[in-house]
Parts: sequence; C-alpha cells; structure tokens
Amino acid sequence: MSSFRQIYYQIVFGTKFRQPVIAENYCEGLYRYISGVIQNKKCTPYQINGIEDHIHIFCDLHPTISLSDFIKDIKVSSNLWMKDTGNFPNFIGWQDGYGAFTYSIREKDMIFNYVKKQKIHHHKETFYDEFKRLLEENGVTFDERYLL
Repeated sequence: MSSFRQIYYQIVFGTKFRQPVIAENYCEGLYRYISGVIQNKKCTPYQINGIEDHIHIFCDLHPTISLSDFIKDIKVSSNLWMKDTGNFPNFIGWQDGYGAFTYSIREKDMIFNYVKKQKIHHHKETFYDEFKRLLEENGVTFDERYLL
C-alpha cells in the first residue's frame, strides 16, 4: 500500500535584523530560486512572496523531510545564491528563527491568496505585527523579546 499525506505549511522568516534588503526588482528571481530548492526536496511550492524584509512560503512538505532541515536548506542555499548574484548587496543573511504554520485543505485557497497579496497587505501591517498576529492566531506561545 502507498503512503498518502497532505501537509500544507506557511513558512515565514525575515532578513537578519529585519533589514529591508530584498529589492523588489530582484525578488521574483529569488522566489523562483527558492521554488526550485523546494521542488528538489520533493515538495510542492504553491506560492512564495514577501517584501523587503521577509518572505512567506506556502508549500507542502514531503513526509521524509524534517521541517527544520527543510527550512535550513532553503535558507542556506538562498543565502549563498543571493550573495553570488550580486543583486542583494546589503543582504547579510536570514534571521535565525522562523514561523511555520499548518493548514488544512479547506484553508488552502485562503492561504494561497494571503501569501500572493503580501505586498498589498504590508501597506497596512508591519512584519513585526503580522508575525506576532500569526503566532497568536495559531496558539504559539512566545516571548516578545525574541521578536525584535
């Protein structure tokens, strides 16, 4: 018998010190690169988007891969790629932590659209406020000192 799974994640992480260093004219290339990393891990990227200081990844996760290793691989490879391209001269790295939130099939379209509309969304809400809200909405206990 085959194994079946449906594991949707919204993964959120920012640049080191939340510096606004992801230039909009190069972000699509970054998202394509990250999409390729995700596909190479036998996972499916549904939507990737963000603004100058953070990104959101909406994807599934293959059951043979641990979430922490998956995110580490995305961060390490995209960090190297960003530095190699020269298109992100002020980028020094990604923040150490991340947020990862699971969703059901019933929420798939909602999360897809939420990630797709990140640039519009952030006219109203900062990354800090958004991340804090996501943690609260998903029942994640956190110490606010570590959000700064």
